[in-house]
Amino acid sequence: MEISADAKFKRILLKLSGESFTHPGERGISMDQVLKAAQQIAQAHKMGCQVGVVIGGGNILRGSQFISANSSAIVNPASAHYMGMLATVINGLALADAIESMGCTARLMSAIRMDGICEPYIRRRAKRHLEKDRVIIMAAGTGRPYVTTDTAAASYALEIEAEVLMKATKVDGVYSDDPNKNPHAVLYTELDYSSVLEQNLRFMDSTAISHCMEHSLPVMVFNYQKEGNIQRAVAGEKIGTWIGSRATAKTVG
Repeated sequence: MEISADAKFKRILLKLSGESFTHPGERGISMDQVLKAAQQIAQAHKMGCQVGVVIGGGNILRGSQFISANSSAIVNPASAHYMGMLATVINGLALADAIESMGCTARLMSAIRMDGICEPYIRRRAKRHLEKDRVIIMAAGTGRPYVTTDTAAASYALEIEAEVLMKATKVDGVYSDDPNKNPHAVLYTELDYSSVLEQNLRFMDSTAISHCMEHSLPVMVFNYQKEGNIQRAVAGEKIGTWIGSRATAKTVG
C-alpha cells in the first residue's frame, strides 16, 4: 500500500508504551525495536508533521510492582511512581538518539529536572522546538505520582495544541473485548468519548479520555507494528479506531 507524501495532521502527540521498546515477554531495551519506532517517527516527520512523543517505562519497571497492600512495604507508593517516571527518561534517551541517527533533530524534555541529560519541560519551549522542526520527547509523565502516562499524553497534547492524540499499540485498534481472550471481540473503526466511558473500554484510562472529551481532542488508536502505519495515520488514512465527539459506534465489516 502506498503512503501519501503529505501529512494531513500538521502537529500530533504520539503515545508509545514502554513495551514497544522490547520484544514480547522480555524486559529492558531492545535497540532493534527502538529503531523501528524511530524510523517511523522520522518518516512521519519528513512528511511535514510536527511530532511530540510521550513514552512509557513499563519495559524497565512499573511503579505498581513495588506497591503492596501490606502497609509495611518498604517502597512508598509515591516513590514507586517516581521510579517508573525515571524509567521513561531512560527510554527517552534511547529514542532521542535513535531518531537523530535517522537524520532528524530531537529534544528530550522531562517533567522532573535533570539538567545534565535533558531539558526541563516548558510549554513555550516545547512548542518552539516543534516550530523549529525538531521532534520532542516528553518523559517523566507529569512529574507527579498517581498520574498515568495516558493522562500525561492527553495533557501534553492539549498543551502543545496537537490536532490529534495518536496511541500506538500492538493491536489493530479498540475492540469490544480482549481479542486475545475472546475470539468474538469486534474491532471498532469509530467511537465517541461517551461510548468509551460507558462501555469501560480499557485501551486508555478514563481520566485521559475525559480530558480529551472536555476539549474535543480526537484520539486515534492503531497498530504501530505494521510497517508504515504511523505515516498512514499522519496522512489521514483510515486505520485503527477513531475516537471523537461526533463519531458513531462503527465496527469492521
